[in-house]
Amino acid sequence: MRTAERTPSLAVLPEMVRDASLLWLAGGIVGVSFGAIAVAGGLPVWVPVAMSLLVYAGSAQFSAVGVLLAGGGPLAATATGLLLNTRTAAYSLAVADILGNGRLARLAGAHLVTDETVAFALAQQDPLRRRTAFWVSGLGLFAAWNAGVLIGALAGGALGDTDAYGLDAAFPAVLVALTLPSLREDAGVRRSALLGAAVAVAVTMTPGVPAGVPVLLALAGLVLYRRGAAA
Repeated sequence: MRTAERTPSLAVLPEMVRDASLLWLAGGIVGVSFGAIAVAGGLPVWVPVAMSLLVYAGSAQFSAVGVLLAGGGPLAATATGLLLNTRTAAYSLAVADILGNGRLARLAGAHLVTDETVAFALAQQDPLRRRTAFWVSGLGLFAAWNAGVLIGALAGGALGDTDAYGLDAAFPAVLVALTLPSLREDAGVRRSALLGAAVAVAVTMTPGVPAGVPVLLALAGLVLYRRGAAA
C-alpha cells in the first residue's frame, strides 16, 4: 500500500516542479526586496534572515519591519505580524486533511502554509495531487524565499529603491493564475472572490490601513461561499 501511494506522487513530481517554478521565482524576487528594504532601513542582516526562517510570513514580515523602521518596538511589530497572519488559520483548516497524520508533518506543514501554497494545492483535482502540490510548492517556496532574503540583505542598499522594480506585483500575479481554474468552474468561488476583492479594494483605499489588513478582511467573502454550500 505504501508503495502504491508513493508511486503516483513520484510520477507527478516533475509536473509539480514545473508548475511551481514560477511561484518559487516570484518568492525569491520578493524575498530579495524584503531583505534589501530591511537592511537599507538600518536593521542588521541577521534580523530579516532570522525572521524569514522562524516566522516565514511575507506580508507580516514587511509590516513588522515597517513598524520597526518607523520607531515602533518589538511588541508592536509582533502584534502587527500576528494580526496579519490570523488569516492563515482559515488556510490551515482548508489543507488540514492533506498535511499528513504525523505530528512532525503537521508541524512542518503548518510552517509552510501561505496564500500561495494553499492556492497551489487546492487547485489540484484529487487528494494525492493536492498533498504532493502542497509539499513541493511549500518546500521550494521556503527555500527560494529565504535565499532571496539573504541575497537582498547582503546587498543592502545597493539595489536602490526596490519599489521602482514593481516587485510587489509578482505574488499577486501568481495567485491570480492559480485561482483562475476555480473561478471558471465554481460559481460559489466567483461570488466569494468578488466580495472579497470588493472588501480588499475598499479597505486599501482607506488611509492609514497597514499592509496586509485588506487581505485579512477579504476573508469576508467566505460568508457567501458557506451560504452557497449550505443551500
